[in-house]
Amino acid sequence: MLPTIRQLQYLKLLAEHGGFGKAAEAAHVTQPTLSAGIQELERALGAPVVDRARSGVILTTVGEEALRRATIILNEAEELVEAAKNAGQPLTGRFRLGVIPTIAPFLLPGALPLLRTRFPRLKLFLREDLTQRLIAQLKAGRLDAALIALPYDMAGLEWAHVADDELLAALPADHPLALLKSATPEAMERETLILLEDGHCLREHALSACRLNPPRSGSGEEPFEATSLPTLVQMVGSGLGVTFLPQMAVSAGLAKAANIAIRPIDALNPSREIVVAWRAGSNRRAEGRLLAEALKEA
Repeated sequence: MLPTIRQLQYLKLLAEHGGFGKAAEAAHVTQPTLSAGIQELERALGAPVVDRARSGVILTTVGEEALRRATIILNEAEELVEAAKNAGQPLTGRFRLGVIPTIAPFLLPGALPLLRTRFPRLKLFLREDLTQRLIAQLKAGRLDAALIALPYDMAGLEWAHVADDELLAALPADHPLALLKSATPEAMERETLILLEDGHCLREHALSACRLNPPRSGSGEEPFEATSLPTLVQMVGSGLGVTFLPQMAVSAGLAKAANIAIRPIDALNPSREIVVAWRAGSNRRAEGRLLAEALKEA
């Protein structure tokens, strides 16, 4: 006997709410009905999935693994329903899109009105997060696609090209390098190089494109790092160092309010590739490609 979708839904709600009463209320069933469903699931698996305690329920090791797999199965089932509803009508209904912070504020303002006009029945749900977490959510079925930047480890994923985004040097306006038409990676490395903190893929893209090592402080202290591109721009404008910015951020006006100069980088193809990615084999593949084509126009 195999577990049913309903039993897996009960397990997911039980884990989310921590008790049978609240989980039953969320499932719109009685508590005995939900409890019986969990017991049937345990019989199907041949092991307990929860430990029942006064303080609530705690998933067993089997329960944790069952929940992980149940989440994937339930998301796939939801995708199946969405695909059936929208057969022959791409990008209609719910579509969960992840976007990294170094793309979202610069591409989406122009892209969202275009998508609303072109796909009026699309219900787009956005989640902004770092690449690593977005990919984990893609693989777990909690996202349909993600707008990210390459290079990155894309094992288990497929993707469609949106744009190449050039990386530019950002310098204090009165910096000697600002007098030049372009900046070399070697010259940038000799300065106090400020980057986004670990976890932001733009940091790795800049270092990789310019073949540089991570910045180190000569005093033995931790080097300057920023948590966002606006903070990074303000740090450079205050004369704390130099950095790299993506062209899309500069074109969106990120650098206008700060006292900084923007120069091209004298290196071989200093850029990142913007893509729409989805799980390999996902039935949202065609929609991912269609979304990428629309974003090319934004």
